[in-house]
Amino acid sequence: MPHAGFNFAFLFERIYTCDLRGELKIMTRNNTILSMLALVLFAGAAHAEVKIGFVDMQKAIQETAAGKKAKKELEDEFNKKKKDLDKQEADIKKKGEDFEKRSMAMNEESRNKKQTEIQNDMRKYQEQAAKSQMEIQKRERDLTQPIVTKLRSIIEDIAKKENYTAILEKSETSVMWAQKDLDLTERIVKDYDKK
Repeated sequence: MPHAGFNFAFLFERIYTCDLRGELKIMTRNNTILSMLALVLFAGAAHAEVKIGFVDMQKAIQETAAGKKAKKELEDEFNKKKKDLDKQEADIKKKGEDFEKRSMAMNEESRNKKQTEIQNDMRKYQEQAAKSQMEIQKRERDLTQPIVTKLRSIIEDIAKKENYTAILEKSETSVMWAQKDLDLTERIVKDYDKK
């Protein structure tokens, strides 16, 4: 049986847990079954009652007022960039169709020049699409990071005040099923919007 000082961090996947000093830790790894087993063994070794909850962080982020606002901003930015990219794509497609129609009548030098021009336009379009995607991803991180930080603080407060052994992040690979009363997501969202 493991002793109370043994570090189980290598077994956990996205688990927010309070250690014996009440500090919130985020531990990562990819074995949820072992993490639950280790959690039970650790709690047994420490002679403490096991109290577990879980939070669907994606749902929590999306349901907070700040999350809804961030989603709207992202959608607006995405739609603007998509509109610009769609126009660029249509222009390139039209140039390609025109080239196909006229290429037989062009001399080799003109054909090569036009083909190079279309290829350059396509390269610029692909670069712009990749740049736009990176900008949207960065903007999403910038908008959601403060929300995540505040949510984690709320989770930590609840865990400490109510003596949770662990609060897990619900995802397809971690908490596949749990009793509904263990789900703290709605409570976290309400607490977030109150602050």
